[in-house]
Amino acid sequence: MHVHLLEWIVTFAVTVAVLLFDVVVMARRSGEEPTMPRSALALSAYIALAVAFGIWTWFFHGHQYGIQFFAGWLTEYSLSVDNLFVFVIIMSSFRVPRVYQREALFVGIVIALIFRGVFIALGAAAIQRFSWVFYIFGVFLIYTAARLARGSTHSSDGENAVVRFARNHLNVTDSWHGRRVVVKDGGRRVFTPMALVVVALGATDLVFALDSIPAIYGLTSEPYLVLAANVFALMGLRQLYFIVEGLLQRLVYLSTGLAVILVFIGVKLILHALHDNDLPFINGGKHVEVPEIPTLVSLAAIAVTLVVAAAASIYATRNTD
Repeated sequence: MHVHLLEWIVTFAVTVAVLLFDVVVMARRSGEEPTMPRSALALSAYIALAVAFGIWTWFFHGHQYGIQFFAGWLTEYSLSVDNLFVFVIIMSSFRVPRVYQREALFVGIVIALIFRGVFIALGAAAIQRFSWVFYIFGVFLIYTAARLARGSTHSSDGENAVVRFARNHLNVTDSWHGRRVVVKDGGRRVFTPMALVVVALGATDLVFALDSIPAIYGLTSEPYLVLAANVFALMGLRQLYFIVEGLLQRLVYLSTGLAVILVFIGVKLILHALHDNDLPFINGGKHVEVPEIPTLVSLAAIAVTLVVAAAASIYATRNTD
């Protein structure tokens, strides 16, 4: 896939423009609680942008790259929804006032973009130099899937080790000061509870980035598509939080569905590594004749798994108030 410099510039510019627009709108409505119609409208616009980008990729770069984008976007989006579970718990554990949750979520999403950008670059460099990294990615995803199936993949406790360290070594006030993370109290600078929320969200984003980047590289090896899928998956995540905040607990089989998807991608990565094998202790350093899973099959498997997980969740919680 040949991506012109102009495409990189436009993609980056659009991303920055969307984030700046979000900041401007958020600043104008500071102190207001998010409403369902506004959140739904913004989320619809972000999804439409992602679909439009996928269609554009399909026609201008080829259908195989369009399929790769949609498969990657769906996977990253489903992992981002799982991320929302932890965000909800963090907001609850820190008792973040609802009027400040929007700012906290925005910071968390920006941190997620930064971490994922770093890991995308590192992953691309590793893949170009060491083809055997696919073995590591594949095993890691299967391991993550096993932890997901046991319900212990990510720390969902706001009081994680990083936050405890911050509490013990930083001067933290108990009072909220809007979106400010540092204020003056009695002539000295102290951190606000918002600072701890940001630390907790950042630590969570780091862990999720470690999972999501190997998953997307199992569907496409194009850094441009990897970046685009992650950016579009994070766009609208803040609005989605306020739309499905009360419904997240009904998605009881989401983790199971994600575990199935990660196992599928992990196996796909290992098969790809075996096909391009150059490790001397595996088949004498020669490639292994194994079938490779087409991206279209991957897209279908991901979509079906998500639909089944959502339908099963709705059915299992149909009598929930």
